[in-house]
Amino acid sequence: MLGKTAGSLFWMFRYMERCENTARLTEAGFYIALTRSKSAEDEWQSIIKAAGMESKFETLHDTYDGPSVINFLLREKDNPASVRSMIDLARSNARTARTALTREVWEAVNEAWLNICEALKKPVTPKGLPEILALIKRQTALVEGALQGTMLRNDIFDFARLGMFIERADNTARILDVKYHVLLPSVSLVGGSLDNVQWETILRSVSANRSYRWVNKGAISPKSIANFLTLDRSMPRSLMFCQCEIAHNLGHLNRAYGTQHESQTLSEALLNSLQSQTIDSVMAQGLHEFITNFLRQNQALGAQIESDYSFYA
Repeated sequence: MLGKTAGSLFWMFRYMERCENTARLTEAGFYIALTRSKSAEDEWQSIIKAAGMESKFETLHDTYDGPSVINFLLREKDNPASVRSMIDLARSNARTARTALTREVWEAVNEAWLNICEALKKPVTPKGLPEILALIKRQTALVEGALQGTMLRNDIFDFARLGMFIERADNTARILDVKYHVLLPSVSLVGGSLDNVQWETILRSVSANRSYRWVNKGAISPKSIANFLTLDRSMPRSLMFCQCEIAHNLGHLNRAYGTQHESQTLSEALLNSLQSQTIDSVMAQGLHEFITNFLRQNQALGAQIESDYSFYA
């Protein structure tokens, strides 16, 4: 496969995943702000920090009020990481890789682009936010469903999945970091008695509320939630699950091409590092520190995949 085509597939699904993830992060901020109305501005700022967009936001806005943050994340034309910008980029990459996609995947991407852009034509109000976030999550899920249901399990599928899970791991880590570090900056408070409503919000933001309760018999504790979102092998948005899928797809590519790349080595090292951890060891080093290190390694892995497969050659 041409490196340009592989890169378009990789980034198409990174951008699609990022659209959904930004919607989930916005949802987490919205409901946390509702439960902490006296410090709502701090909560919105924490969302921007978690998304890594603080500098860009402050060049465009003076205060971290709800409407400004919501529209910055979802529809700001001057924000290259807004949902509207991301869906444009996803569709552009889909057009570049059009011949590698099934008709169903292409139509799902095109439909997502049309519907999301239409929904974001006007400024988003807090009242209309839940409906728009549901639309974004629904449309991106349809694209993933088309990928899973119609694509051959070949290198095309592998590059698409690599982009998806690199991005998904990044976002789960950031959402968890919002709770543990930005909302509770003191390490001494980690694992203490916290507001269950906020923890349920974090679980809902990664579509994990019901599955968490199944696994943990309904009991909510910060430590078990952190374990579920980091080290659980069955939770499809956990850091462990994402890295297992990345290692699987890289292994499939290496076998198909007959070449062992550096990205495979990095992936195996990151996966082995996660497998050697327990939630107690994670808490002992500090969850924020653990997440920061994971994000750095995950980003390095994504960059190495781009280099190994000559996306820009």
